[in-house]
Amino acid sequence: MAEFVTNTHRFDPYKTFKFRISWDGNVVAGLQKATGLKKTTEMIEWREAGNPSVVRKMPGRTSYAPITFEAGVTHDTTFETWANQVNNFAGDSAISLVKYRKNITVELLNEQGTPVLRYTLHRAWVSEYQAIPDLDANSHAVAITSIKVEYEGFDRDTSLQEPSET
Repeated sequence: MAEFVTNTHRFDPYKTFKFRISWDGNVVAGLQKATGLKKTTEMIEWREAGNPSVVRKMPGRTSYAPITFEAGVTHDTTFETWANQVNNFAGDSAISLVKYRKNITVELLNEQGTPVLRYTLHRAWVSEYQAIPDLDANSHAVAITSIKVEYEGFDRDTSLQEPSET
């Protein structure tokens, strides 16, 4: 059973279909999918010379899995503009050393559209950009564009409290 402090009547955990992603103060329009936030800390084994039968385990380096954003293809250039700030076919002078890293806000919303969880991804940049998907005349799928984003860490906004549901 999920535990809710403010909404004690609620038993169901939050769903994944309502979310909002933003950077540079703008919500990304038409976003269909975002992969999850994940960090992994390596494990280091260590043995003492005087006690070789005991293996001690310590935390090592922490890495953060990239996150992928997918949106339907429209005339919006948000993904392309950011990807071109990292690497541009026009050459090095077209790359923005100031603008290519961004902080991203990821918000999970409840069924009423109110933010219930908020995370900030720090120093993010685009490592992969797909302008259009594979094209297939026999398909009836929506065209999807995507970016893969690398970042150096994330943290939860603990000032966002559980909203009261009516």
